[in-house]
Amino acid sequence: MLIAFLLVPLLGALAAVLLPAEQEKNARVVALGAAGLTCLIAVAVFLGFDASQEGYQFVQRFDWIDKDTAGFAVQFAVGVDGLSAPMVLLLGILSVVAVLVSWNIEVKQKQYYAWLLFLETAIGGVFISLDLIQFFLFWELELLPMFMLISQWGSGRRLYSATKFLLYTLAGSAFMLLGFLVIGFEAGTFDIIELTENPVTDAVIPLGLVFWAITLAFLVKLPVFPVHTWLPDAHTDAPTAVSVMLAGVLLKMGGYGILRISLSLLPEQAHDFSAILAAIAGFSVIWGAVITLRQTDLKRLVAYSSVSHMGYVLLGAAAMTDVGLSGAALQMFTHGTITGLLFVMVGIIYERTHTREIAKMSGLMHHMPLTGIVFIIAGLASLGLPSMSGFVAELTTFLGSLQAHPAATIAAIFGVVLSAGYILWTVQRIFHGPADPAWAHLTDARTWPEMVAMGVLVVAIMAVGIYPPILTDAIESGIAPIAAIVGGVA
Repeated sequence: MLIAFLLVPLLGALAAVLLPAEQEKNARVVALGAAGLTCLIAVAVFLGFDASQEGYQFVQRFDWIDKDTAGFAVQFAVGVDGLSAPMVLLLGILSVVAVLVSWNIEVKQKQYYAWLLFLETAIGGVFISLDLIQFFLFWELELLPMFMLISQWGSGRRLYSATKFLLYTLAGSAFMLLGFLVIGFEAGTFDIIELTENPVTDAVIPLGLVFWAITLAFLVKLPVFPVHTWLPDAHTDAPTAVSVMLAGVLLKMGGYGILRISLSLLPEQAHDFSAILAAIAGFSVIWGAVITLRQTDLKRLVAYSSVSHMGYVLLGAAAMTDVGLSGAALQMFTHGTITGLLFVMVGIIYERTHTREIAKMSGLMHHMPLTGIVFIIAGLASLGLPSMSGFVAELTTFLGSLQAHPAATIAAIFGVVLSAGYILWTVQRIFHGPADPAWAHLTDARTWPEMVAMGVLVVAIMAVGIYPPILTDAIESGIAPIAAIVGGVA
């Protein structure tokens, strides 16, 4: 089933590229069909996951590089546990949303949808890989479609932003590969399950350096201060669908890597450096929120808010308790749906007003009431309003980290106050106030792709906020082994 999860979007990309020129507009139908089928597989994986069973499920593996031939073995191995199953579901949902918000694209449609589907396969491979080398290959594979989508279909300084994203990620990945090789050759295997059960205790390079070499790549992708500057540029110049995927799932690759690899494979080092990770997290929450308050571009505002909110993921990971780690995993899913919805709404507003300058917009609620209501829902979820998913994730993170890192947690809690400030201020400036005659021609969001994209994400946000066990039961089963590993070295 998991191999089908990877192959369906890949085959959809191939089908889109091979369409005759006169049928280029059908590429969006092919893309929606492939993304929709992949989403159904993701839902089946999530619903079929048994949280009462320990370990990975839906495992499929075969030897890729034989040890007798190359001197080391690399497997193609996939599987999901309670940590990765929600990420698979999130990717499936947001991939459909990304196709829907791209429905009216007119330039190089075949190539655009092919790269979008290829991106889905690459990200999916990261979340379900059970071999370090395979994990690294999928991690790098995602760079090509992202670079092409931003540089070819973006706006503004699109080539600069795409190149900056590429260089930041490649720099981090180089250190990650070094760390993987040190661990793999020392242990004699790259199998994540074996390495988790028998962590490496010594290597030719001090394991503290190996930990930071690997974790640096994840911190860049997360991202946190001071390796975050690629994110606002990439978001600002990327198409709406790419911003949805970037904020919704690409950033989660960083958090997932920290939980799956940094903490699980190097628990002693993770415990030793937990205070540093917590300090970085607390500072990133505050820094991101303060910088967000200063933004005049609506898209950059949402982008910088992600720097702040992903700090909660690092804070929960640094706590290294069951509750803190569960909060981090839950924050990854909820932030994906919330910020994904925010970027959908920014795209809808920009498509109609042709501006992202907050100072130029006011009173839009008079002309776009549905857009305004959904934007407010996304904003309230982002600031952590009770009954919405953001509140559940942030509260869980704070409860899990307060005892372990009180100062960083207090700073992060203050970040919630700042997030309320910039969200409510943004809503007031854009949607409220007297009607502006300059926007009298605006039409509200009313096409079926827009309605479906908004509706799916609103339902996801409210469902998790009202009934968290939809996610938490699965997440707790995946987090418990990680918490036991890091707790065992405390």
